[in-house]
Amino acid sequence: MSIDPTAPPAEVRAFLAERHLATLTTVDPDGRLHACAVGFTYDPDTTTARIITGRTSRKARNVAAGSRAVVAQVDGPRWLSLEGAAILATGSAAVAEGERRYAARYRDPRPNPDRAVIEIAVTRILGRAASTPDRST
Repeated sequence: MSIDPTAPPAEVRAFLAERHLATLTTVDPDGRLHACAVGFTYDPDTTTARIITGRTSRKARNVAAGSRAVVAQVDGPRWLSLEGAAILATGSAAVAEGERRYAARYRDPRPNPDRAVIEIAVTRILGRAASTPDRST
């Protein structure tokens, strides 16, 4: 089911606020997919998903090279994928905002002087956030 990234329903907002890990998928320069486990946050007011990471990680290098990205979380019958163009933000304000949001959803991140933030401008959300499966699809 397609969900409007600018106006996600209450159950989607609630699911995105719960503590769940996710997978982030980016594209390597040679075209291979790179998927890894991440924590992420979503701001529906700006339609931005954020992932904190080290500046030299594979995912950071893929995004810096121009990769689009998808971050997806699943919990039983509930799942969501958030997709869009991604940038690697390295400025202190962007990193502080990413860390603040990560701490609110998960826990205080460990110190990392080499931290960056992957920011995904979410243009599409797919999934289902209801706790009971919709058997009509």
